[in-house]
Amino acid sequence: MIFSEYMEAWLYGEQGYYRMFRPIGKEGDFYTAVSTSSFFGAAVAHYLCGQIREGRLPRETVLVEIGAHQGYLIADMIQWLYTCDAALLGSMQFMIAERQAAVRQAQRTYFAERFGDAVALEQVESLEDLDLEYAFFVANEIFDAFPCELYIEGKVATVANEAIVWQDADASQQAFARRYGMTRGEIALGYEAFARRLSAAAKHSEFVTFDYGDRYARNDFSIRLYTEHAVLPFFDESVVLSDHFGRSDITYDVNFAHVIDAFEAAGMELVTFRTQARALIDFGIIDLLEQFARQTTQANYQREADKIKTLIAPDIMGERFKMVHFRK
Repeated sequence: MIFSEYMEAWLYGEQGYYRMFRPIGKEGDFYTAVSTSSFFGAAVAHYLCGQIREGRLPRETVLVEIGAHQGYLIADMIQWLYTCDAALLGSMQFMIAERQAAVRQAQRTYFAERFGDAVALEQVESLEDLDLEYAFFVANEIFDAFPCELYIEGKVATVANEAIVWQDADASQQAFARRYGMTRGEIALGYEAFARRLSAAAKHSEFVTFDYGDRYARNDFSIRLYTEHAVLPFFDESVVLSDHFGRSDITYDVNFAHVIDAFEAAGMELVTFRTQARALIDFGIIDLLEQFARQTTQANYQREADKIKTLIAPDIMGERFKMVHFRK
């Protein structure tokens, strides 16, 4: 079995890791920016609200989160949009694109608990179900969950009897390696098709997404497992694949040059690529924290400030995570 098929089954198969709803954060296998602080979503919403206020996006813009897990990010954004301009909850639509049925149910339950009947959540299984006029798409850590091939000096990985076996790469895989100056690492699959679907889902749109990686090929393997907040290198001799299949998350660093090429080929313009720290500061996260400080206790302020530090500190999430922003 080629490795990408194995990874697809690991994550999305009948017993796949993402087949059912799994917790993120302290009770799960890893933390994300969304689980770290609600100010992450508030900062993105602050940017969106500014775009609407300045007339760059209409008040009827549809906010769509892709791969939303339980829906914390879009919910945090909605909460801030209400604070920014309560009337937007009446003019905008709010959607989640999610293919897993169990996860869609968890999202509906969470929204009912958080908003009651005040916010209508729409759900679609695929971006192909959308034909919107104006949309603002947002995602967090989706590109690292696309299946990939493992490549090393003209060879690609297959899986036989739970062991990695190397075979000759095909012409397209070798061409990819040459294009990105890669001698070893991950070749993500599906970016091009995803970019085309997102581009076609709305006549006018913006897409903001965050993930870990860089705008170049690392020329080393980054593929790894996360289990109960422990990081296990995929090629560690102590890792028995069958012990982790479908039970641990499997992921790798994103080659953002590949992402950018895919979206530009799909007709979307690159607005900016920058670190998560720079993006959140530009989106106004420090201003939001200062507003919060004027309305709360010192203890509450310090607690939230510590969380935001995790998001923007260079030695934690601030530099390792990147934001890429496209527009059509």
